[in-house]
Amino acid sequence: MSKGILTAKAGSRYDDVIEERYHFPQTYLNQARQMVNDWIIYYEPGRVGAGISGIGRKAYFAIARINSITEDQKTPNHYYAWISDFLEFANAVPFRLDGNLLESYLQNDDGLLNRGAMQRSVRTIPDDEFNQIVKLGFVEEQSIVSNQVSEPVEEYKRDIIQSVITRSVRDVTFKYRVREVYNSTCAVTGLHILNGGGKPEVEAAHIKPVGEGHNGPDSVRNGIALSRTIHWLFDRGMISLNNDYEILTASKAVRKNTSGLIEPGRPIHLPNDMRFAPHTQFLDYHRENIFKG
Repeated sequence: MSKGILTAKAGSRYDDVIEERYHFPQTYLNQARQMVNDWIIYYEPGRVGAGISGIGRKAYFAIARINSITEDQKTPNHYYAWISDFLEFANAVPFRLDGNLLESYLQNDDGLLNRGAMQRSVRTIPDDEFNQIVKLGFVEEQSIVSNQVSEPVEEYKRDIIQSVITRSVRDVTFKYRVREVYNSTCAVTGLHILNGGGKPEVEAAHIKPVGEGHNGPDSVRNGIALSRTIHWLFDRGMISLNNDYEILTASKAVRKNTSGLIEPGRPIHLPNDMRFAPHTQFLDYHRENIFKG
């Protein structure tokens, strides 16, 4: 087994939903097979896919585990790496830190960037370099726990890999990231409320639930910021969203009792950066398996 780096960008031409599957050509099969049952880090390059505005972060942004690899039955010479335990970093990690590359594989003997190596979308990484990137990705965790949500800090003193598979730690990081991209504002009502201690009232809801039988990922794209009452209705399938991000309601009772807060057909408030908007695959799942409409 070997740890690895997988390159993933917005607007990719591959059949990716990186929280659950990574699509790649046969060129990388040998490297990818070395990573089965081990951890990988996702890297976002500067170049984005067709139809996507802006530029990529040139940064490492998430950790996950590869469970298995299967052949793509539709596209010749392509494969899927099946993913679990996806978790976005609390803060993206640039591929250079203080002028130094964090992957030795990317560095020429003269110390300059090996651009050919940088173009390889699937590459292995030594354990020590992997651990350094992951620790940098969660460097703000303790302050997140202290300042954003009421969770014990003891979890963060563990080995970093053991930490990211701990449910309470994953919950803390997920809450922080979802609140961050939605500016602590309820996506349905537009309310931005802080309690007496200055902490946001809004909660982070999973679109595809994480519980057994659902196994949704701890990804911002599988999350939405909702006030407590709206979160309760969403989890119980009383409201949902279509793929145009418009509100759906399951009954007249919901519409009557939430008049002014929930308006069927109204678009929700989305993140400023649409890379973090709810993924349609997770919205499909919610409508087909949770929504009672």
